[in-house]
Amino acid sequence: MFERDPHKLFPHDHVLRYSLIPLIPSFVTPNMITMFRIVITPVVLWLLYTSQFEVGVPLFLFAAFTDAIDGSLARLRNQVTEWGTFYDPLADKVLIGSVVLLVVIQHVNVIFGLLIVAVEAVLLIGGYIRKRQGKYIGSNIFGKTKMFLQVSGVLMLLIALWAGFDLFIPISVGTFSLAIVFAVISLFTYGL
Repeated sequence: MFERDPHKLFPHDHVLRYSLIPLIPSFVTPNMITMFRIVITPVVLWLLYTSQFEVGVPLFLFAAFTDAIDGSLARLRNQVTEWGTFYDPLADKVLIGSVVLLVVIQHVNVIFGLLIVAVEAVLLIGGYIRKRQGKYIGSNIFGKTKMFLQVSGVLMLLIALWAGFDLFIPISVGTFSLAIVFAVISLFTYGL
């Protein structure tokens, strides 16, 4: 019922089509950008762990933004691959999950942080099961919304730590809570 054509464009694809995508050289593939996100994640973690927020926070935001770039690039250049449909969400989960483990567990709540990571793990396992069943896994609006909310929640928490805006911590918790709701909806839309 919620199956989605992986080539169908999202609203942000239209914006990126006329802004950022034309600036990306044709030899750069979406899978290269996904691999970059996986490789840059340990650097982001190290910067955040060592409280180098002035570099770590913008680098986290850039790494998270590569999720929009690789997906749009794949759809707009007709380069959607089976590899990308599995490893792109994996790269997202590695980035978000590791930052959640590092920051949310330490500064918000251990159980809340583990819940976020557990939901992501269930989504990843479900995607793997669907892949093994030969079912094509395309992103949907619930998953996109979940990722946006997770990035927003992490960003607000990082800004709170970096700049001392304690008000952002409860806003971050609320954003993460909403992201969990969208993650569960996303899980059910994939028929798991």
